Amino acid sequence: MEIVVNAAMSADGKLASRRREQLAISGPEDFDRVDQLRADSDAVMVGVGTVQADDPSLTVKDADRHSARLDRGESKNPARVIADSRIRTPPEAAVLDDAAETYLLTSQAAPTDFIEQMEAAGAYVLAAGEERVDLTTALAKLEGEGIDRLLVEGGGELIFSLFEAGLVDELRVYIGATVLGGRDAPTLADGDGFVGSFPELALESVEKLDNGVLLTWTVA
Repeated sequence: MEIVVNAAMSADGKLASRRREQLAISGPEDFDRVDQLRADSDAVMVGVGTVQADDPSLTVKDADRHSARLDRGESKNPARVIADSRIRTPPEAAVLDDAAETYLLTSQAAPTDFIEQMEAAGAYVLAAGEERVDLTTALAKLEGEGIDRLLVEGGGELIFSLFEAGLVDELRVYIGATVLGGRDAPTLADGDGFVGSFPELALESVEKLDNGVLLTWTVA
């Protein structure tokens, strides 16, 4: 499986304000780029914190891209994937509508009633790991479902966990022309943080978009 992490952050490395409110860090050129990334992916993944904070649909917006996917024999939208170790996904979340298939990754400790609630809401539940989602095992299960190209859109906890597990192939970051500040504001890779064996990145391209810059790295 190829895993691409894509994020937009402020010039000081924040994904959102300290209130974790959704902010438009990028502009129309970058929105269009992300829409194409989604259209080129088999699935789009976020952590449950992003679902709670932003309630994203994670669908392709452009009608021509819908048509191109259908012409390739694919569904109109890529599948959606939620990583939820703490059973916090609300049953009314936008990612559980019928616009696309949705996989919910949780741990083996998830209560039966939560799993039944998620399945009733339309999700395919995959359990991996005893107390927290074992991403390596869970993503292997997703690959068995035919998902070969996965786009990860956040948040910082999930992105750190993917880097920690050595699962990321490519990192694309749009850096916007704004400063958010805040010691408690989410960053690109939160979690425990690395103190050694830092992931090594190779810069592939730099592109000006809107009033910011897009950086693309491959991961060694």
